[in-house]
Amino acid sequence: MANSPSRDSVVDRIVRLIAAFPQDVGALQLSELAARAGLPLTTTHRLVRQLAGHGLLDTGPGGTVQPGLRLWELVNRTSPALVLRQAAMPFMEDIQHVLNQNVNLAVLDGWEALFVERLSRRGSVANRAQVAGRMPVHVSSAGLALMAHQDKVVQAEYLDQFADPDGKLTKEDVRTLLAETARQGFAQLKGVVDPDTWGIAVPVLNRRQRAVASLGVVVPLREMRLQALVPALQTAARGIARQLADP
Repeated sequence: MANSPSRDSVVDRIVRLIAAFPQDVGALQLSELAARAGLPLTTTHRLVRQLAGHGLLDTGPGGTVQPGLRLWELVNRTSPALVLRQAAMPFMEDIQHVLNQNVNLAVLDGWEALFVERLSRRGSVANRAQVAGRMPVHVSSAGLALMAHQDKVVQAEYLDQFADPDGKLTKEDVRTLLAETARQGFAQLKGVVDPDTWGIAVPVLNRRQRAVASLGVVVPLREMRLQALVPALQTAARGIARQLADP
């Protein structure tokens, strides 16, 4: 039930508050957190105090606020992403050992690829994918690999709402990319996120042949070894799928 003038519930406001922390920012001033969450300062102060009492947020000197360790603990204790990460990690390490480049693992959340793990080494190419970071489906090979192997209803809903803020792609362009990805069994995007990189991703499929995750690499644009890269990724993806399917 809504219980505020804006008709949002306490749970709504708590979610907005926690979600307001940007990626790669350790702490925010209370006033900045309130502004980012779209909440009154008094409401933010009260909720922060209550959440800090449970260890979900931490308050520091000068009025700073940051996510608490208990929030991290609870999320990692039962998260489905943790199960996926544990199943995928040995295969990701093998791929990285061979390529010495970035390897990432993503799931579909709404119309975005949410990255749940990334392995990289010094000297590897730039990679915008960060753990707990997101990218729109159409600008990431991970997103295309995920969406191309969803139910047709899900794909239709995605295409119905699609609008490229940069105006570079139309719905038909994306439809073609998804069809090509489904036909090939892998997605590739060259120089889209970074001009000097090439992203390749394959789906991790369940028994219904729907993508539950994607496994991808980001390599230098000059690295045109599809004949070696794709089979290695697909073999690893099948291994991850077997691990997830085991009782």
